[in-house]
Parts: sequence; C-alpha cells; structure tokens
Amino acid sequence: MTAVRLHAPGDLRLDEVPVPEPRSGEVLVKVWRSGICGTDLHIAKGTFPAPNLPLTLGHEFSGTIAALGLSTGSLAVDDNVVVDINIACGQCFFCRRGQKLFCPAVSQLGVHSSGGLAEYVVVPVSNVYVLPQSLSLDAAAYVEPLACAIHGQDRIGITSGERVLIIGGGPMGLAHIALSKLGGASNVIVSEPDPDRREVAKRLGADNVLSPFDSGFADEVAYMTDDVGPDVVIEAVGSIPTYEAAVSLVRRGGRVLAYGAAPQTASMSLRPFDIYSKELTIVGSYAGTYDTWPRAIELLASGRFDPALIVDSVRPLSEAIEAIRGLETDKSIVKVHIQMNSIPA
Repeated sequence: MTAVRLHAPGDLRLDEVPVPEPRSGEVLVKVWRSGICGTDLHIAKGTFPAPNLPLTLGHEFSGTIAALGLSTGSLAVDDNVVVDINIACGQCFFCRRGQKLFCPAVSQLGVHSSGGLAEYVVVPVSNVYVLPQSLSLDAAAYVEPLACAIHGQDRIGITSGERVLIIGGGPMGLAHIALSKLGGASNVIVSEPDPDRREVAKRLGADNVLSPFDSGFADEVAYMTDDVGPDVVIEAVGSIPTYEAAVSLVRRGGRVLAYGAAPQTASMSLRPFDIYSKELTIVGSYAGTYDTWPRAIELLASGRFDPALIVDSVRPLSEAIEAIRGLETDKSIVKVHIQMNSIPA
C-alpha cells in the first residue's frame, strides 16, 4: 500500500509498505479520507514530538473495516468507522480518572504510531466508533478535529450571552466559531489576517471579523465589547504574539483558552501580576477523547455542523506531501482532505 511517512525532520516520502495485519483486539481499516492538520506540518518540521521514525502521518480519518483480528466484539467487515486516535493503558492514575491524555503510556495514531495518511491502518477495537447511516464518510473525516474543538469548548465553558474573541480563522478557529454560536455566545469576534478566511468565518457565523494588522485593532475589539473586553479569548494560532495578545485583550475576570499548538520550545512573556490583578482563568486544551467523539459524530450526523464550510480542497494521496508543506505558505486553502484511491463498501 501507499503511505505518507516521515523519515526525519523535513524528509517526507510516499512509501510503498506492506498492508498491516490486525492482531487480537484490532481491526484493519481501509481509509476513505484523511484530513491534513497543522500538527502534521509541525511533526514534519520536527517542532512537534514524534519519537518513532519512520512514521506514517495522519490522525483525522474515516474508513471502512476491511479485516478483523480475534476478539473484535460486534464490529463487522464493511462497517463505516472513525477512530479515536488516543491509545492509553486504561489502568494508571490518570486513566482511572478519565484523563487518558495524561497517561504515561499514551500514544496517538499518526503521532507516535502509524496513522491514516495511508490506504490502510490497524487500530484497537476499543477506539473504533461505528458511524450512523446518516453520516457520510466524507463528513466523518472531520470527526477528530471537531472532537478536539468540543473538548476545548468544554474546558472554557462558554455560556449564553458571552462575548468571544477567536484569534485565528484556520480550520480549528472556524470550528470554534460554530461551536461558540451553538453554545450561546452573543458576539463572536474573529481576528484573521487572510481576507478569504475572514469570509469563511462569516459563513460559519462570526458576528464581526477583523484583521489583527489593521491600525486600531485593539481599540476595535474594545469598542465591540463596550470597552470591557471579551469574556473569552480562544487562541487558535499557536504563535507567541497571538498568545500574548490573548492575555492582553481578555476582560478583567475573563478566560483564555490556550488551543493553538505553539512550538514545543517556544516561550512567551507573561507578567504574573496581570493574571493576578485581572483574576484571569487560563486553560489549555490538547485533544478530544472519550465522550467528545460520539458528541462530534452526533453533531455532524444531525447536520448542525457542516464541515463542507471548512473543507475546501480534496486532493489525491499522491499530492499529500505537497498539501502538508503548503500549509506553511498557502493561506488561500483552509482545510485539505486527502481522498484515497478507493470506494467505500
């Protein structure tokens, strides 16, 4: 089969590798679509930890079960599925408290072990979700990023009538627009330099869109929030200047969601006095797991979240490496899905 594999930082290749065989407690998934994520670019550049090389990338995928190992329960060949990429021990301090992302043994498909930017991938039975008939495999490839955004929304706890500033109009910032509106936000302000992405933000429900490079940007945010500042700021870029802006712009007593993945070695200037005197709440959000997956599936199946508003490019597997590298320079494309050369059963 063909797989997109990272051999060293900057060294991405389309490799021909054997189709893996499922062991007991595993199934083989024939991948239908796999999304390209900003994290894939960070992994490829070596700025996001991926300890086991060569590595098949891809952690946003949908597909059909092609083969079963032993002890696979009620799962069946040809089931349409998505897969929670987070694999943990299930027994440690964190797992037993519903926090498997902190499990010392946690691994993620496409980050620590082979992922879905390939024609086939082997996955644990316990991480598989069978899709309802009302959800297409095209849309289901957006379950993983939507589950991540839902987790972030849970962490920050937006309530009805709150005013929210989202910094970044990329795929995840756009998802937070729709979820913030569904959560009852009265005014969703989006900061995004790219004019095309600002237009997409409006289609997702943003009430106001601004370029952070406009003169008087901070004054505009203040004006839109009655000179108080937003109740919630969601940083969905992952850069030091935008993180510093999030702390600066949020109102006194407000909340900041650290959602964008900054480089692991990056550090920012932060005055503890500002956190203290403004009584800020700052929370992080790393990934979605547990109930965020079935909730994302239900939200997509119900039609209340339309990934077609975000996914604006579908490309073949042969162009996956170009698509990953293009994330760094081409901001005209919001979200790329890689279509495998296969037909769902």
